[in-house]
Amino acid sequence: MNTFLKWLLIFLSIIVLGLFSYCVFVENIFASRLSPKDTVAYKFNDLKLEVFYNRPSKKGRDIFGALVPLNEVWRTGANEATTFETNKPLKINGMPLPIGKYTLWSVPKDTVWTVIFNSKQYSWGVDTEMKPMWDPNYDVLDVEVPVHKLDKTVEQFTIGFDNTTGDLSLTMAWDDVKVAVPIEEVPEKQE
Repeated sequence: MNTFLKWLLIFLSIIVLGLFSYCVFVENIFASRLSPKDTVAYKFNDLKLEVFYNRPSKKGRDIFGALVPLNEVWRTGANEATTFETNKPLKINGMPLPIGKYTLWSVPKDTVWTVIFNSKQYSWGVDTEMKPMWDPNYDVLDVEVPVHKLDKTVEQFTIGFDNTTGDLSLTMAWDDVKVAVPIEEVPEKQE
């Protein structure tokens, strides 16, 4: 029995050492993330919308046209691919979007953004060469929305839902830029 306990202790020590090494060298699960995860949700009657994304910070950097290149596809956040989920069919800026879960990509430009809803689910937003993992073959919808310049700086990238005027929109803001993507629930057909 003494030998068994000795081997059990050695085995458990190896497991603890392995877990500790993983936490230190691979992913420090105890440290806060530079771009923390966030989920925003909107619920009204039976409509449920949800966005999962990561929130990078400005930290004194130039954002659009520098950190985030203009006229190129951006993962719309950091780390994992940003997702948008709806349980009802929608009209996005007047265009139909079926029920489902989509990855959300964007192409920031000076005066407009192209916002892309893509049906493929990606585990991460960029590949090893820091290129977006976006595959245009899975694009379900893309819309252009105008850029609004802000008077004050938004330090951390923020996605939200705005229904203050009775017109629902998906908003994205960072640095001195904000865009609003109009969303409308498609009424169910009466039989």
